[in-house]
Amino acid sequence: MTRLDIRLGTADVLAAARRIEGNVLRTPLVALDAVPGVLLKAEHVQRGGSFKIRGAANALLAEPCGEVVTGSSGNHGIAVATLGRALGVPVTVVMAEGASRAKAAALRRLGATVLVAPGGADERDRLAREHAALTGAGLVPSSDHELVVAGQGTVGLEILGDVPGVDAVFVPTGGGGLLAGICLAARDLPVRVVGVEPADARRYALSLDRGSPVVVPPSRTIADGLRGQRPGAVTLPVIADRVDDLVGVTDDAIAHAAALLRRAGVHAEPSGAVALAGALQSGFTGTAAVVVSGGNTAEALATTGLAA
Repeated sequence: MTRLDIRLGTADVLAAARRIEGNVLRTPLVALDAVPGVLLKAEHVQRGGSFKIRGAANALLAEPCGEVVTGSSGNHGIAVATLGRALGVPVTVVMAEGASRAKAAALRRLGATVLVAPGGADERDRLAREHAALTGAGLVPSSDHELVVAGQGTVGLEILGDVPGVDAVFVPTGGGGLLAGICLAARDLPVRVVGVEPADARRYALSLDRGSPVVVPPSRTIADGLRGQRPGAVTLPVIADRVDDLVGVTDDAIAHAAALLRRAGVHAEPSGAVALAGALQSGFTGTAAVVVSGGNTAEALATTGLAA
């Protein structure tokens, strides 16, 4: 995992920002009064309900195709389906057993075909690859894809543009696309980048400790968007090169952070509260940007109908 393994740079994130302009929202940074120094990057109000629209838009706009397939726990699939509906492109989303039924229902409302794979995220992604090979559809992975990573990095560009002196950025870490993208955006800047993983799905922390990729068993964390099992070939070298720390948080810590956000009027799904859980656990000095990565709770999906 040396710098020579890295095929992406800050220029790719800047190019993604230009490409997706008009297709995504520039989300605000909001102070969390209950925790002085915390600024919430409000990706829960993003189009499609999460940051995932950024990477999906960059991939679909850079490499148009007639049909798309992806493996997803929900939010990436919702992002791809939202764009697919706007572009007139059929979308198939493969989900693992145990994935959110509310997100599956939202995908069907958006016109996507939903397939269910037995097992965990590894089996889900394998079935998505097989479906793409069988049908000729374009495969847009949820995180381990250069265009997807570059698109997710625009979250970091916005944070660093709005608060140039921010001391730390806490990033929820599942597939690693968001963390890798923010690492690219912050590559040459003096800001601490901290990835936050569920305690029983710490594939990036374990991989960095070992110096090679580590596959973890399927997870049942309440942060359903962060249940992946293996680090990505694209994302791992980028993260290894730039991340300052990786911390693990329990489901209790995630639930506490989600409740704190709700009291502040921020209705984040558990995955969206993970970064705040990490910030509260780790402590920080100065100003910390905390990415609230998604707000697609069952209640939100039912209320909004997921209007694009």
